[in-house]
Amino acid sequence: MHGPVLTVSELTGMIKYLFDSNEILRQVYVRGEISNFKYHLSGHLYFVLKDEKAQIRCVMFKNRSILLPFMPENGMKVIAFGYVTVYERNGEYQLYVDDMQPDGIGALYLAYEKLKEKLKKEGLFDVSSKKPIPFLPKNIGIITSLNGAVIRDLLTVIRRRYPNVNILIAPVSVQGKQAADEICEAIKDLNKIGNLDVIILGRGGGSIEELWTFNEEKVARAIYGSRIPIISAVGHETDYTIADFVADKRAPTPSAAGEMVVPEKRQLLSEITQRKKRLIAAVCALINSRKQEIEYIKRSVVFKKLRSEIDNNRILMDSLMKRLVREIVNHVTNKKTDLKFLAGRLNILSPLAVLERGYSICQKMDDFKIVTRIEDVKVGQKIKIIVLNGYLLCCVKSKEKKGEKSDAGI
Repeated sequence: MHGPVLTVSELTGMIKYLFDSNEILRQVYVRGEISNFKYHLSGHLYFVLKDEKAQIRCVMFKNRSILLPFMPENGMKVIAFGYVTVYERNGEYQLYVDDMQPDGIGALYLAYEKLKEKLKKEGLFDVSSKKPIPFLPKNIGIITSLNGAVIRDLLTVIRRRYPNVNILIAPVSVQGKQAADEICEAIKDLNKIGNLDVIILGRGGGSIEELWTFNEEKVARAIYGSRIPIISAVGHETDYTIADFVADKRAPTPSAAGEMVVPEKRQLLSEITQRKKRLIAAVCALINSRKQEIEYIKRSVVFKKLRSEIDNNRILMDSLMKRLVREIVNHVTNKKTDLKFLAGRLNILSPLAVLERGYSICQKMDDFKIVTRIEDVKVGQKIKIIVLNGYLLCCVKSKEKKGEKSDAGI
């Protein structure tokens, strides 16, 4: 024997590694017919895909199978997408299915998955890029066909729930060659209007071919580029389009979009009334609680002691005020006495007091200087004699100095 001897586990592990490291087998589409289909109580699906030459075991776990828009059955031709690996316990390779579609729409489904993966990698599906839907919009735009039940259902639901909103309808084709361009143009036009709060893009149910307009890349990019948040309401609950993934919100049906976009007015009014009652009750309870706290404080020893201190301080303040008034009165009286004394002394020195004693004041007329000596005036010079009750205008006739004869006047 040559070479290493491997255990069964080692050999199986090596084979599994070869499967897992193969890029093609990690993401593969397989066309075949379902046989030996089993729906397990756990929700997992077990079946075999076969054609005329070969077969492969398949498993689809519950978290994937619940997303299927149909129930697989024996004899159904499908296209399954998933990865191939080895189930080591049985030593068998099998296909782990992530998604599956009936083979009748295989080409469209492959294009759908390819575009979905492309846009997902570009970030068009990221939750962080989703714009919030306003709670109570005033102006709603609707993009849909004027023919059919969708527009009637939307208008009926919205008007019933909240009739105060304004609705602007942008009529478009929802299938056909021109439908995608019309939808893109409608989105641009509604964004130009500027006062819309939210847009609903709606269409009724149908086959994947009928819904294909909402799987086109141009429509997806127009939705993503909208400044106004968009609710996608295309098809039935099990219908998923690219528009659903790009839109800011998905509604399972157009009627559900109407219920989603506005709250029910009666329910709002009832809730406001209830909240008002609860608020009033809470405020009243708070006031009563504070009143009880105040009463408790008023009855407490600390409050009574504080009140006693305040009363004592009031009495002390009154006593100090009376004392201050007395001090002010005494001070003013003393100042008045001092003022009278100073006024008396000032009066003694006043020229008026001299005049009262019979004296007079002599003043020159030219410069109004007081004459104190005979040399201050000349003979013939006019002078002013001030007496107690007036003044005299005089002219010097002669001058006589003490101990000398007078000069004869002119």
